[in-house]
Amino acid sequence: MSVTETKTSLPFRATDLSVALQGNLILENINLQITPGTTVALCGENGSGKSTLVRAAVGLNPVSSGSLEIFGARVGDKNYAKALAKVGYVPQRKSALGTVPATALEVVRSGLLRKGRVGPKRSDRERARQTLAKVGLAGSENKKFQFMSGGQQQRVLIARALVRDPEFLIMDEPLAGIDRQSAKSLAATIAEAKTAGKTMLIVLHEHGSLAPLIDRTITLVSGQIASDNPREALSPLPGAEGNEE
Repeated sequence: MSVTETKTSLPFRATDLSVALQGNLILENINLQITPGTTVALCGENGSGKSTLVRAAVGLNPVSSGSLEIFGARVGDKNYAKALAKVGYVPQRKSALGTVPATALEVVRSGLLRKGRVGPKRSDRERARQTLAKVGLAGSENKKFQFMSGGQQQRVLIARALVRDPEFLIMDEPLAGIDRQSAKSLAATIAEAKTAGKTMLIVLHEHGSLAPLIDRTITLVSGQIASDNPREALSPLPGAEGNEE
């Protein structure tokens, strides 16, 4: 970080962060900063704390000690919700809307709903339609999300995150359990976001088709940062993406 860069300009800043869930310490003493426009891969084996960290960033897991800030706002503070409006979050597909009988368009429109906003605006429908087209799903607006393929579902979830035009994208294993062609399509979508200057934090088992886009790789081992390297090549780990579920 340059001397002229202010603390509030950082999309993500963890300082001595620890997270415990159900009495178990999952993350311990995490210190991490992400500068604007950077694409960061968060890697590690299952159970290393990757998803716990990104879920803490979007307020879904509690901070036990230390601090976690999004655009200078500490998680849980009164100005955190305003900062979070700049974030697009893509959860793991297996935990997102799997049995909800919503259409692809309805799922994407839900990304525009915010606390205090009364119902969807008329313009939201067209905005959601355009975002679906951007991820290669033009004409799929009325398809039921639960009956779409894994790759299509993942693109819908990314469209939901993109529809609000966020500055910071957080994605939890976007390539997990999808076929190679879908992975390539998703990589193209993520490449467009990078070209647009989005900051991205992406949970991955391996770089795969995203390798050319990654600026920095953080590897977690047992809830701690084991390495922090630019463009580090990874070996495939158990459960890596690229296989159709």
